[in-house]
Amino acid sequence: MSHPNAELIIRFYQAFQRLDADAMAACYDQDVHFSDPVFQDLRGRDAGDMWRMLTRRAKGFSLSFEDVQADDRQGSARWVARYTFAATGRPVVNRIQARFVFRDGKIVEHRDSFDLWGWARQALGLKGWLLGWLPPVQAAIRRQAQQGLAAFKAGR
Repeated sequence: MSHPNAELIIRFYQAFQRLDADAMAACYDQDVHFSDPVFQDLRGRDAGDMWRMLTRRAKGFSLSFEDVQADDRQGSARWVARYTFAATGRPVVNRIQARFVFRDGKIVEHRDSFDLWGWARQALGLKGWLLGWLPPVQAAIRRQAQQGLAAFKAGR
């Protein structure tokens, strides 16, 4: 039998596979801190709203996950998201390493790591290949993502 926090990670990714962002958010503590190379500092409800936005906009989406590990305090997993980036219609395969911190049966910290330039090359094509490694371009990707999240939250 696996650790309860490993089961929590599995529940989170199984909900993601079903595009059930509410079930994903239910795995989070109300004060969760989420970060990744695009959404670098989301707290509380904003983290769940990011998943709600992404799952509602998902096209051609599939997800696999593996190597789930957890103990009383922390955990990790590797996951791969495959989808069509809506803005360009280009296919993306994003390989992500996730790290978690737990408290009282909930995720209180979730940090995803992936290659933002690698993502930009896939999602943006030649522009991403040539310019996606530049800090101003990566900042623009982050800014556009934050604006998308703000618009999503305003439209609820």
